[in-house]
Amino acid sequence: MTVNADPASGVRGDEVTLGSIREAAALIEPYVVRTPTLPMRRLSDFLGFPVVGKFELLQHTGAFKARGAFHRMLRLTDAERAAGVVAVSGGNHGLAVAYAARELGVDATVIMPSTTASTSIGRARADDAHVVVTDTISEAFEQALHEVAAGKVMIHPFDDPAVIAGQGTLALELYADAPDITDVVASVGGGGMITGVAVALKALNPDIRIWGVETHGADVMTRSLRAGEPVTLDSIESIATTLGAPTVAVRTLAGVRDLVEEVVLVSDEEAVRGIEVLAEVAKIITEPAASCTWAAALHIRDRLPADARVALILCGGNASLDDIAAWRARFPTV
Repeated sequence: MTVNADPASGVRGDEVTLGSIREAAALIEPYVVRTPTLPMRRLSDFLGFPVVGKFELLQHTGAFKARGAFHRMLRLTDAERAAGVVAVSGGNHGLAVAYAARELGVDATVIMPSTTASTSIGRARADDAHVVVTDTISEAFEQALHEVAAGKVMIHPFDDPAVIAGQGTLALELYADAPDITDVVASVGGGGMITGVAVALKALNPDIRIWGVETHGADVMTRSLRAGEPVTLDSIESIATTLGAPTVAVRTLAGVRDLVEEVVLVSDEEAVRGIEVLAEVAKIITEPAASCTWAAALHIRDRLPADARVALILCGGNASLDDIAAWRARFPTV
């Protein structure tokens, strides 16, 4: 299984492949955490199928994004390293780029919309990134283009084959630890992570089903699939701000269209219920982008065969207790 990529990236020509993902894994191995895949037996009882979780929330900066950030930045030329990098992010990608840049000795500018959690802005600054806050995510991308015109290298959150291959490395670990999985649930923002995961897993076992999940109001992939081309959201109307990509890439749209069973839409309220269940039952604190995988699993369970074995990619845990308290107040349990 392959996904077309930009020939200028230097990653396996114009494709993201199992081979390029394995190369990425070898390159980033000294810099990232090999996160555990653990059985979640009480969730298995609730769902009616064996469930494992891939604990990417234990990754550097609390999310899987470190994988793609390190892989892209380790491939910078000397001239690019000297010029510095710029990234646009609603939180997790910016944190990853700031951290990787600090570790690799590269100057980084991170541009974030005003909806970004203040803790994420503070943590990116603590890693020595120059942080710029804009009113919207669209404005953040516009400003980043000015930085690129001035010479900086864009570390794109999803429209980059090196980033996609980096994110896909988590699937190699998942499959090594749980080779009997039949169904994998992964959240979707711009589609880089789920595309890399799907390329890897479908190459390792074509029978594995990949399910995406978005929240209403942060559903640009769903809308793009419906339109048959990338569309743009004027604003993100969801608490799952780390899923808040304003658009998708041609390559990630193709990856999801060709390799993913379906993108399930869930509500913010269901994502909050997922946070509660994962905290009370699995004893982990997740952000909405991760907890919505549990909500999606509940949506699809009646469609799964009796021998299904489900993996949830718990992609991030960057939610403060104040955030969670506010969300629970907004969506009280009936």
